[in-house]
Formats: sequence, structure tokens, C-alpha cells
Amino acid sequence: MLINQLQEITGIQDQQVLYKALKASHGDVGHAVGLLTTPTVGVQDPGEPQESATPGLPKDELQAAIELSLQESHKAQEEERELHRALEASTEENAARMKRKRCEAQSEMCSPADWIRQDDWPVGIRNVGNTCWFSAVIQSLFHLPVFKRLVLNYHLSERILEKCKSHADKRNIAFMQELRCLFALMVGSTRRFVDPSAAVELLRDAFRTSEAQQDVSEFTHKLLDWLEDAFQLAANGTSAEDKQHNPMVQLFYGTFVTERKCKTLCNIEQFGQYPLQVNGFNNLDECLEGAMVEKEIEPLHSDHSVTPGRERWFKKLPPVLTFELSRFEFNTQLGRPEKIHKKLEFPQIIYMDSYKNFGSGPVKYPLADMLQFVLEFATTKPTSVSPATEEMRLSTASPTPPASFPHSEADYLSSAALFSDTEETDDGLACGVSNCQRTPIYKPFTQCRPPIDCPPHPAPHSITEEELHFVKTCLQRWRTEVENEINELKATIEKVTQTLEGIYSDNSLCQVPYRLHAVLVHEGQASAGHYWAYIYDHANQRWMKYNDVSITESTWEELERDSFGGMTNASAYCLMYIDDKLPHLITEDTDNETGQVLHGMDSLPSILRRYVQEDNRWFQQELSEWEEQYCQTATPQEESAVPVDPASSSLEKVQQMSVEPQFGAPAEKLDQEAGVILAIAKARQIFDKEGPEAGLIKAFHEEYSRLHELSQEKTTPQDDPRLQHALVYFFQNKAPKRIIERTLLEQFTDRNLSFDERAISIMREARSKLRLIKPEDMDMDEYLEWHDDYRLFRTVFVHLLTGLEHYQHGKMQEALNYLSHAYETNNALIIKGEKRGMDKSLIAVYRRKCLMALNEGASRLFRSGEEGKVKEGVSIMEESVIPCLHLMSRDTTVSQEDRDAMESVRSHWCCCLGQDMDDSLQVKLGELLPRVLDGSAETVVLKDPPKVHVNQAHDLCSRLAAVMESIHNATIVTVT
Repeated sequence: MLINQLQEITGIQDQQVLYKALKASHGDVGHAVGLLTTPTVGVQDPGEPQESATPGLPKDELQAAIELSLQESHKAQEEERELHRALEASTEENAARMKRKRCEAQSEMCSPADWIRQDDWPVGIRNVGNTCWFSAVIQSLFHLPVFKRLVLNYHLSERILEKCKSHADKRNIAFMQELRCLFALMVGSTRRFVDPSAAVELLRDAFRTSEAQQDVSEFTHKLLDWLEDAFQLAANGTSAEDKQHNPMVQLFYGTFVTERKCKTLCNIEQFGQYPLQVNGFNNLDECLEGAMVEKEIEPLHSDHSVTPGRERWFKKLPPVLTFELSRFEFNTQLGRPEKIHKKLEFPQIIYMDSYKNFGSGPVKYPLADMLQFVLEFATTKPTSVSPATEEMRLSTASPTPPASFPHSEADYLSSAALFSDTEETDDGLACGVSNCQRTPIYKPFTQCRPPIDCPPHPAPHSITEEELHFVKTCLQRWRTEVENEINELKATIEKVTQTLEGIYSDNSLCQVPYRLHAVLVHEGQASAGHYWAYIYDHANQRWMKYNDVSITESTWEELERDSFGGMTNASAYCLMYIDDKLPHLITEDTDNETGQVLHGMDSLPSILRRYVQEDNRWFQQELSEWEEQYCQTATPQEESAVPVDPASSSLEKVQQMSVEPQFGAPAEKLDQEAGVILAIAKARQIFDKEGPEAGLIKAFHEEYSRLHELSQEKTTPQDDPRLQHALVYFFQNKAPKRIIERTLLEQFTDRNLSFDERAISIMREARSKLRLIKPEDMDMDEYLEWHDDYRLFRTVFVHLLTGLEHYQHGKMQEALNYLSHAYETNNALIIKGEKRGMDKSLIAVYRRKCLMALNEGASRLFRSGEEGKVKEGVSIMEESVIPCLHLMSRDTTVSQEDRDAMESVRSHWCCCLGQDMDDSLQVKLGELLPRVLDGSAETVVLKDPPKVHVNQAHDLCSRLAAVMESIHNATIVTVT
């Protein structure tokens, strides 16, 4: 595998060069890359004597071969690289322009209304600074339902958490929690995109992001490693058997077998993302075929053993099969990586049957070449022959071959040991050899510099003319026969190849289908670019394009244009396939009882559901602030309460999408901001001396103390400190300390506090600390309940005030509507605690007054007998009086004064029975009277009051004091 890694990094295809570099670096890939990419440094074998620069000494033939190989490789690829560089240069400005447009588009989305998610459209991921790679990978994993379920339902017991002491365990757990929260928001958020900053920050220090290819591949490797370790903690196991039960291993990891044919060695290895070379292949099937077989590596010296060729096949395929396409190579001349823009096609469904079988085996030395080596050896004469050797040759020479001379073909072949270049001195033999037509062959044993004390060319020391003629005749005949057989074999191979190509369409080799799930695309060059993903929507059977916050429906044709490469500088380099025979991979969660598919918030665990609901609540608050500031036209208040247009708005749209009500009105925020700004000012000296964290702590304690003191003040309707801040309300009602502290911390995260650098730093510090509070650290149901109660308390006060102001102006029907709502809401609050609501007696008094006044007016209109007035009187009774009577009669805590008022209303209408009136009125009275007397069987429908603007606490109290004084003095006072 080291050879493959070195080949991928440097782009050098000559395996002999790579082998020598690895040998010289003792297997250190980093050192080997340095040797191969440094122009002035040669690759030297350890222990090999260095050559001196003495004139006349022949140059190291291996070094010459390395240089020649590099030159030829560079020359062969130079035209393609020049084309690639020209293509990148032509599109670089284009890409930069597109990036500027993306940034401008995001900056123009100043309105939170533009961030609203449309129905169940997928949620994007915001680019928080060169994090498009994060979005591409996370989206491809999130939209794999089986993986999404594993992440969302991840849980560690307290016992396991106590054992996790190492930095790696804590980091993995923290990342897993951030990923869970991110996935939960992607499921149920009302925003169009989510912010991944917390998860990204954990990853930034874990791997480098300087090179394009390494961005996604290294990130995905790191992600799978962390997830595997996190789930291993959940399994509470460390053995190899335990790891096989790890859901990440079961989902993403497979095994392949590597066999060395020479020694019949078999090795089983595990893989997560399988790397595939792009150069030299046209489609994914060819890439896989090439990856299944590795040729043998040529030996460097004659005394070295031959590294055997290897065959590889998949033993176990994972349910999620990911291929890494190596689209980057290292340019040794320029000293930098370059992107490979070559076109590579891949199918939507690939059948992996043929890659679970054996390959074709390594390549051996051709027999014809071996025979030629023997002939060259036999016809080569030694440069120097000793007298004893020459005498032996003359004494043994005879016209017939000696009895000891080998006669069989096998004996002749086994007699060859060392071969070298032919150095012909005999004209006849040289002519005979040269007339033999043969293709040039590579002679690996003659490239190395021989030892100094050995003759440069091995040759037989004793051979007669008869022996030489005999050998020459046999070898040439055998070589001709072998070449004929080789040609026949080539023809047979061609037929077999055509047969093999047809095998892939055979049904017997289409039993292991894998469907394309996601394609990760890179646009740009090796040093920079942009990432996005194409992901198949299995439920709707369509392709979707996920490009940061932009998510659009796509087609296979668009995917081909952007992913195959060869036309533009965009191409795929990560393909994710899933087993098409495992439907649970793409099946969404279902309800255990009904069997129906769970969508949105229903598919989330309760703790994550509350987390998303809180985030949606914050988003609603942002929308409310923006609409209050920019969308509503300020008009003079002729009356104390101004109804809001009930037409559909972006805020109402989000409120319909979210299950949680809004709290924290703009007026309340103004009250809160004033205190926080003052607290930050008081913490100025601590901030300047000790930094943002100390400044935040100081400001936090200042505001906490101020609000606690405020909660101790006496409460009156005309001066209620609870209206000034939620924490005063919490203090008076003895809310849990964790609720109080989190609420106050949230006040310091408000973006409206960004008025200077000090406030901005404290705001960022507060947001950082708030992110550390995870859903499991707090009961969010309880937290939201307290805030809902405070929102309802302010609503009660506003409805009371608005009802009194309508009563002041003689609008009894509108006043009764507001006062009835105020009473019912207040009654629900004070059941939880006396100080949860207001004094209900004040509301009850003016509710009775409005009820009696409206009943008197409706009775008078009814008795007039005029059709229009009768109709108006009945309308008042049906819309206001009767609903109020029914609510009062169902209240078990109703006062005696209210009971007397109800009895008075009923008696008044009963008295009408004895009066003279038209038959039509008698009929209408007969229909109305039962509803007045007994409404137990009737559903109470109380008309919702119009929405009103909520002013600051001081204004609310001042308005209440003014209207109370006006009512008591029986004069109309207008408060401006």
C-alpha cells in the first residue's frame, strides 16, 4: 500500500523509481516524497557506496534510468498539464466572480424573513469560512436515514461518562453532541439554513485544510474515526470482537483480501473509503479493475528477490460503499499538486459481483525473451580469458557435442543465470542474430553497475563452433515456435476479452447492486476551490443539489456535466454508493403503534425536540424584532390601543410552522437591554484588565444583583416591577436558579448589544458559554414553561390595560372581550402561584361592570321591537354576554359579586316573558332565553381580541395609573 500512497502523492507512475525511493527512506513515505520531489537530491540506497566524480567512471545506470523515467513521464504528461493549467487559469476568475456573487447574495439577505424555511424543504448549512467541504459531507450523511437515526439516538449513560477521562474521549463526545444538535436543527428548524460553527471549531485543529483533495477526504476519515470511537464508548467495549458490533464499522467498513501469487500469501485488510486512481481509466469499472491487480515490481539488482505481483478482491462489502477518486497529482517540476481534469464516468447503479472474484494475476518474464537472453549469453565472448581456461577449451573441443552438454530444452533454459547486452565479435553470428526479427525488450539485469572486480559482460569461457551452432539453431527455432504460440494466444485473449465484456450483462453477475447515493464535487484547482454535493432523494426519486445554504432540485444530466470532469474545472472525487438490497438504509422512522412514517419534529427524541423548539423560538424573536423595527409603519396613537393588521406576515408564518409560542416582546427587550448595557459599563475596568470572560462575569453579577433587589420592592398595579424584567418575575415566584442564570446569560447574547468592541467581545463570550449548555444539562420543558408564564403575565396586564382604556371610552363590547381574556389567562396563572398573575379582583370588577352595561343595552335594543335594533341586541348577547356568562358559571373560584351579577342578568331576561311583545319577538326570546339560563351543553366561543403593541414597563404602568385615575374621577384622560 505504501507504493500506492507514494504514487498518489507524487504522481510518478514508474514503480521501480517509487520502490527505490521507499528503500532509501526505510519505508518513510514523507522522506520518500522529499527524495522524489527535490531536484538536486538523488535517491541513494542505504549502504550503497556513493560514486565519486572521478572522470571516466561510468554514471550509475539506475540513477540514469530514474532521470530518464521522470523526463519521459513529464514529457508525456506536459501537454495535458498545460491544458489543465490553461483551463484552470481561464476559470479561476470565473470561480472568484461566482464566489463574490455568493457572498454578495448572502450579505443582501438582511431580512430574517428571507431565512424562513419553506414547508419541508431541506435545510442548508451556512458557510462560516471555507467550510463548504463540511456542508457537502454532512449533507450526504444526514440524508442517509440509517446514519441520521444513529446520530440522533446516540446516548451515553452516566456510568460511561464518568469513565471518559482522556482528551480524545471528551473530544469525541463533544463532537458527537454538536453533530446531534446540528442534525436535530436540520430536521425541525424553521430556518432555511443552520450554523455549524460549534462542530467546525472542533474539527479545525484536527486536520489541515490547505490542499483541496485533502479537505473532504481527510475530513471524512476524521469524522468516521471520531464517530467510530464515540460509538465504541457507547458499546463500552475495546476488543476486536466488540468493534465488529460498532454500528459505524458495520455501516461504513468492509474488508478486502490481498494475495501475493509468488508465495501464496493472503492478507485481509479493513477499509472505510476505498481509493481509486483516475489517470489511465475512463470509467468507474475500469478503475476498479485496475485496483484489483497490481503488477510485480522489477528488482533493482540481480541478487534481490522479485517482489511478487498481487491480486485484490473484496471479501465483505459495507452497506455504504465510498470511493475516493484521486484527482490530484504532485508536479515534481513545479513542486506543487495539480488537479486531474480527466473525464471519468460512473453509473447510477454498479454491480460489485465481479470485484469479489480473483484478478488476472501478475505478469512474468515472456518465454521468448528468456530464450533470447540465453542466445545472447551463448554468443557473448569474455573480454579476457586466462591461459588455463583457454587450454581447457582447446583440449575439450571436438566436432560433436560432449556427452555432458545438456540436450533437453529444459536443460538449456536452466543454464541461464546472468544476462547482459550482446557484444558480438563473430561476423557470421552477429549477422545471424541481427537478421532475427524481434521486438525490443527490457533487460533488467544489465542496468545496474556491476562490481568492479567482475567482467562487464558475463560470457561462456569455453564453447566450440559446433556447440555454438547447435545452441543457436535450437534457440532460434524454439523462439520462432514460441512467438507463433504467443500470437495464437493473443488472438485467444482477444476473444476471451470480448467474452468477458459481455459477462457484465449476465444476470449471474448482477446480484450485488449498489445505488449511487451522493456525489461530492470540487470546482477549482488543487490549491483552492469550492465544494458541493449531489444527493439522491430516495423518497421522491430525484437528485438534489446541496450548495451551502442553497438547495435546489437537479437532474442526472446536470450531475453528469458537473461531476464527470473533462469539460470544466468541476469534477467528482468522492462517490457514495449504498447497497440497493438493504431498504432499511433509506427508510425513515415509523411510529411503533400506527406504523406511519414520522416527519419533522415527531422523529426527534424528546430532548432534541425541546432544543429545536427553543431555537425556533429565538428565530421567532428575531423576526419579531425585525418586523417591529422595519416593517411596521409608526402612526400617532389616537387611542391607547392600536390593533395590528391581522393579514398574514412572515412572523405569523413561522409561528404556524413552530409548535412553541413566542415570548420576549420588543418592549420587554428594551427594558432588558437597558439593564445589560448598564452592567457592561460597570464591568469596563475588569474587562480592560482581565479580558472578556472576566468582564462577562462581572457584568453578569451586576445585573443579577440589580434585578434581585428590584424583586424585593412592593408590587402594585400602578408600579409592578415584574413588568421590567423576566428575572424579577422569576425571583418573586422562586424559579429554579438554573432557569434564572440561563435567562440572564441569554440577555448578554443579544446582537443589539453590539454598540462597541467591549460589548461585542462580551456578547461573543456569552454566546460561547451558552453553547456549552446542552439540552441534557437542563429540563427545557421547564425552562420554556417559565418563559411562557411570564409572556402570559405580560399579556394579562396588557389585556387588562387595553380593556380599561376601552371601558374608559365607552366601548363596552371591546372592553369585555379583553377583560374576559385577561381574567381567564390570569386565573390559569394564579393556580400555580399567587404571584404568577395579577390581582384578579381588579379584573373581575370591570368585567362585571362591562357585563351589566352590555346586558342592559342589549335588553333595551331587543325590547324596542325594531328589526335592526333587535338584531343588534341579539348579536351583543351572542358574541359577548352569553360567552362571558358561561365562563363565569364554570369558574369554581368565582366571587359572590360575580354570582349576583349573573343572577341579575338572567332575572332581567326572565322578566321579559311577562311583557307584551310581537309573536316574532316571542320566538326570538324563546330561542335566546335557554342559552342565557343554561349554557352547560354549549361550547363557549370567546372571540380573540385584536393584537396590540406592548410598550415598555414604565409606559404600561403610567398608562394604567392614568386610566385608573380617569375612571375614578369619571373623566377621560388621553395619555400620549
